[in-house]
Formats: sequence, structure tokens, C-alpha cells
Amino acid sequence: MARYTGASCRLCRREGTKLFLKGARCSSDKCAVSKRTSAPGQHGQGKKKQSGYGLQLREKQKAKRYYGVLEKQFRNYFELASKKQGITGENLLILLERRLDNVVYRMGLGTSRAEARQLVRHGHFTVNGKKVNIPSYLVSAGDVVAVCEKSASIERLKVILDDTSGRIVPAWIDFDADKLTANVNALPARADIDIDIEEHLIVELYSK
Repeated sequence: MARYTGASCRLCRREGTKLFLKGARCSSDKCAVSKRTSAPGQHGQGKKKQSGYGLQLREKQKAKRYYGVLEKQFRNYFELASKKQGITGENLLILLERRLDNVVYRMGLGTSRAEARQLVRHGHFTVNGKKVNIPSYLVSAGDVVAVCEKSASIERLKVILDDTSGRIVPAWIDFDADKLTANVNALPARADIDIDIEEHLIVELYSK
């Protein structure tokens, strides 16, 4: 399966914003975006005026990298979002938020989405009592996401919870840190999604 294997910090620098791809490092003085504001590469220092297409492309790339999905999968999400009632751009972000790896990250059981994705793939979580190891699984309102009983004692999960103790869990997720379970109270609304994305630019890009 295709995946990005380069330096995560280069992606943040390319988009000119923190994508929180490396957990605690992104909030520390070691963050590459804080230390080097220019884009990576020998031409990164130059300032170029972006075209309308360039702005649209950057928003799409930012969203893809934020949630850790590749182009084909992202396009599939867009096509699904366009078939739903409502605003396509908002539908797209809501679909991405409903991914199981993102829900685990939002619960505070992953310092980054990449770590949450790995934990899901290794079979450490259940949805409504059934083990699910597919990071792209879409949760629904009323679902219960929990750590498997055998995985609850894993030392790494305790370390992660300590590292993410100050992170705010969104209102649409009711997380019980003692039981390591979360109830999905409702589907997320656009106001619940705290990422700096102008989703209408993505819609304009794909609508050409």
C-alpha cells in the first residue's frame, strides 16, 4: 500500500502551518514550523504569488495531510460527501472526522493521528463490542469505541494518556478515561472541527 515515508515536518513546513503530525514535538520548541517558517527545498525561501488553482490545491493537500489519507481515498470521500444533503465541504470534513483513527486521536489515545492509526491497525480497539482494525472505519452516532480488554494494561496507552491529558475532547465524544471508552453522542458539526481549512476551496478544485 502506498504511503508517505519522508519527514513529517517537511509536510507542515510546506503547508506553512502545524498539522500536528508528531505529537508533543509539535507543541514544543523543537517544532520545525516554529524554527523555520519557509517551505522546504532550495527554492523554499522565495515568495511566489499563488494562483487561484494554487490556493485550492494547497487547501486540499493540507486536509489530506492533516488526516493522513492519500489522493484516491480523499477523492472517494469527496464523491461521497457530494452525494449527501447539505454543504459538500462540511460533509467532507465530517466524514474525515468520523474515521476511527481520528476518533481514537480525539479521545486522547494517540499523540498523533499516525500513532492512533497504528494502534487501530494492531487491533487494540472495539466498536460496539466488536474488534475493528480498519482505521478508515466510519463511526456513527450512538457507537461505543473502547480499548480491548487485553490491551487496557498496555504501558504505552498509560504514557499516551499522560501526554495528552491537557487535550480537549470534542463535545460530540463522551470519553471515560478510567474505563477507556467513548460514546459517540452525535455526528460532529463543522463548529466542532478545529482545523484551519477553507473547505470551499477544495470543492472548487474538484468541481472544475
